[in-house]
Amino acid sequence: MKCQLHEYQEYSKDFILDHPYCALLLDMGLGKTLSSLTAIEELINVFGDVENVLVIAPLSVAEKTWSDEIAKWDHLQHLTFSKVLGSQKQRLAALSKKADVYLINRENVEWLVNHYQRRWPFQTVIIDELSSFKSSSAKRFKALRKVRPTMKRVIGLTGTPSPNSLMDLWPQIYLLDQGERLCKTITQYRNKYFVPDQQNGHIVYSWRLRPGAEEAIYKKISDICVSMKAKDYLQLPPRTNNIVSVELDEKDRRKYKELEREYVLEMKDADVVASNAATLSNKLLQLSNGAIYDEFGNEWEIHEKKLEALGRIIDEAQGQPVLVFYQYRHDLDRIQATFKQAKKLDVAAGDIDAWNKGKIPVLLAHPQSAGHGLNLQAGGHIIVWFGLTWSLEYYQQANARLDRQGQKEPVIVHHLVTTDTIDEQVIKALENKEVGQEALMAAVKAKIEEYRG
Repeated sequence: MKCQLHEYQEYSKDFILDHPYCALLLDMGLGKTLSSLTAIEELINVFGDVENVLVIAPLSVAEKTWSDEIAKWDHLQHLTFSKVLGSQKQRLAALSKKADVYLINRENVEWLVNHYQRRWPFQTVIIDELSSFKSSSAKRFKALRKVRPTMKRVIGLTGTPSPNSLMDLWPQIYLLDQGERLCKTITQYRNKYFVPDQQNGHIVYSWRLRPGAEEAIYKKISDICVSMKAKDYLQLPPRTNNIVSVELDEKDRRKYKELEREYVLEMKDADVVASNAATLSNKLLQLSNGAIYDEFGNEWEIHEKKLEALGRIIDEAQGQPVLVFYQYRHDLDRIQATFKQAKKLDVAAGDIDAWNKGKIPVLLAHPQSAGHGLNLQAGGHIIVWFGLTWSLEYYQQANARLDRQGQKEPVIVHHLVTTDTIDEQVIKALENKEVGQEALMAAVKAKIEEYRG
């Protein structure tokens, strides 16, 4: 297919050409992959400036999205690629092949660095979903940091560089400029731009920005980052967000309240920190969805109300494909047991092509694994959130699988919300675009105060 880049894509491509290290902070659907590949094609074949490009991406994106883009466009057809995926034997075989672009999933970055050690061969590295390198303590970040000095070009791609806090920004920018703009260490960065927020003695649980720090940080990185919002560039069909209220009967509500009280009372006299707040939230979200795991990992069903609501939506779709996002394994098991036509997303099995051709009536996906880079907009326009997530990043990215460029139908996003449960706090946080962990902590504290009263 002949490619005519949009003006904003040309700008992105030129930005890469003009900056040895940079980040494209582009909303979903603005063509980060195409812009990057076009820049690489020019660097290889026009300027002769690049060889052995490494692309680090989420597994599903490394498996399919990048190679699909290369195959799709005429001007990229002569780019060769090798997928460094699968078993160690398969990965080593892929590395031994001569190619322009090598694709690897982010989980194998540490392995790749250990494999080459001082012989790191990739002078150009593209990090697709740069935000997955937001933790300075993660092995993948530490590994890539070791070999960063050997790279000539580093390109970071993401739509949400700091989904939880601007603290997340430091590792990502470090991989670009090696600490030139936001300090050489995370400690220096934290001390310069943040002050302790929630703490217990010397233990700091969270940090808040100093006055004026946000503007100062953005100014520091503005020369190597380009940011674009989809609403400013794309004319998409309208999207409707629909709340489907799920009502429990008296017996099921008593079960929920009893279990809620049991888990809340365990924390009543303890300090609420992120780890135990997440545990409590998890239990309550499971209950809202209809089942719960006990301490031995056994699954106990509490109610089927969300399954019934999902069934009504599937019936009303009248054969139109439905994309369902689930949260827990027991959600997946119960949905598949109830709806025999439902298929769990398997990228390796060709499910993306099958979905886009209308061959899968109900596709089941977890937002964390299907949230980045998958093009599903040709297959449908109806989304159902069976279970909700506190993560605004995963929520937005998952919805953008259908609500993106190339979508021809108005997108409908149904949210199954069990009334008088934690679901209501989650949907409120998502609607207000609140940061996940802070909203989670606030909801849990409010629930504890309710039972204290």
